Amino acid sequence: MTTFASLGVPTALVEVLAADGKTEAFPIQADTLTDTLDGADVLGRGRTGSGKTLAFSIPLVAGLAEMEVTRTPGAPTGLVLAPTRELATQIATAIEPLAAALSLRVTTIFGGVSQKRQEDAMRRGADIVVACPGRLEDLVQQRIVRLDNVEITVLDEADHMADLGFLPAVTRILAATPADGQRMLFSATLDNGVDKLVKRFLNKPVMHSVDDSSSPVEQMTHHVFEVAGAGDKTALINTLASGTGRRILFTRTKHQAKKLAKKLTADGIPAVDLHGNLSQAQRDRSLAAFGNGSVRVLVATDVAARGVHVDGIELVVHVDPPAEHKAYLHRSGRTARAGNAGDVVTVCLPEQRRDLRSLLHKAKIQVTPQRVDAGSDAVVTLVGERAAHVTPAPEQPAPQRQARGPRRSGGQSGGRNRGGARAGSRDGGGHSGGRARSEQSGGQSSRSRSGNGHRSATGHPESSTPRTGTAARSGGARSRDGQSNARRGNGRNGNGQVARRHTSSSAR
Repeated sequence: MTTFASLGVPTALVEVLAADGKTEAFPIQADTLTDTLDGADVLGRGRTGSGKTLAFSIPLVAGLAEMEVTRTPGAPTGLVLAPTRELATQIATAIEPLAAALSLRVTTIFGGVSQKRQEDAMRRGADIVVACPGRLEDLVQQRIVRLDNVEITVLDEADHMADLGFLPAVTRILAATPADGQRMLFSATLDNGVDKLVKRFLNKPVMHSVDDSSSPVEQMTHHVFEVAGAGDKTALINTLASGTGRRILFTRTKHQAKKLAKKLTADGIPAVDLHGNLSQAQRDRSLAAFGNGSVRVLVATDVAARGVHVDGIELVVHVDPPAEHKAYLHRSGRTARAGNAGDVVTVCLPEQRRDLRSLLHKAKIQVTPQRVDAGSDAVVTLVGERAAHVTPAPEQPAPQRQARGPRRSGGQSGGRNRGGARAGSRDGGGHSGGRARSEQSGGQSSRSRSGNGHRSATGHPESSTPRTGTAARSGGARSRDGQSNARRGNGRNGNGQVARRHTSSSAR
């Protein structure tokens, strides 16, 4: 048993973790914390659900507090980059109680929401920023955020950044942070250009690898349920959704997710949907309802395959087999997290057998398919106790629009109404609230506007696309002279060795 206290975690943070029931470190935490707390650059590899968030959150907060960083408006000293809004939000939620214990302030920056709140937060000053690359680049270019004070940088799920095409933006952002700062990179794999980031930005990193991303999770049980046709599939899905515990049902498309959630709710099984056609506020409401237990079923596209962590998800259902094995592993990884048990079911039609067999082979999953219907013993045993059906609330009729009066003669031209707003135009001169329409997979396109009306196009869950041009940077990737390093007192010496925070465990 390895406790956080024995690893040198500051007492204030140990107490916060203990209050949340966390006293023993998971393997990736136990392996990395000694190095990260000493200020070393670390490359951590571990599958989803292995505890990576705490592995970097603890040294991030402890390191900034030990340096006694000065809070400067618009210039954070800690930076965490994440590929999706949901993951950024959950990382910030994990960091906040730790940061509060050491009087540090945390904020998030990502697209799909109003930029003004983020501008205000930066003007007030934030020590740690958890951000998605697109919106962060927007704010850097607008000189709302500077990166030249960043002391500790974390890149989480770097492989997913690569899958989404964010690496050019990530490269520009990392280049804008000081070269002598501490950097931690966590990734399930090192392909698709992640290795280039490691070579360029990490200084003699210590590598820690805990479970390959394709390693099977011992507490996760896989099932393949074959059905005869579409009618049997519909009945099976309803049964799988009807248990008392939390479950996520994954669909291929946004339309399917919305339709299935609506149908389950109408059938007395309250469900919410999560996909790229929802606004950020709608996504937040769906996740909140699922997280607080007011609904037990979340129907989602691959936007929820990574970065969504809700305790106690007992079942993941692939309503349709995903397109490739990585998606299967990440979808499945929403259950059996942090040492808990969970089940994964893939529903298979006859015409999908061959593709599913190939997918499972690539994912290194060995499972014998079972021919079932909704009443089969295997299904009934898996589902267990059924939740009571809930009569859905009647839909409220849409409010009737008031009839417009006759147009005034001599009124404004250009199709303006009496309020002066051009029909079909966006208020505020830009796009209100930074609306974004996006999806995580399938290369679907989307458009967004930040609060200043800046337009970007992307196929990613973050509202702003990585740009191919050279990003404006405040401070840039600069070299520091002896005076600057002496002022900070925590840089690296001429041999690239860590020259800070070598204090005893008792001092921490």
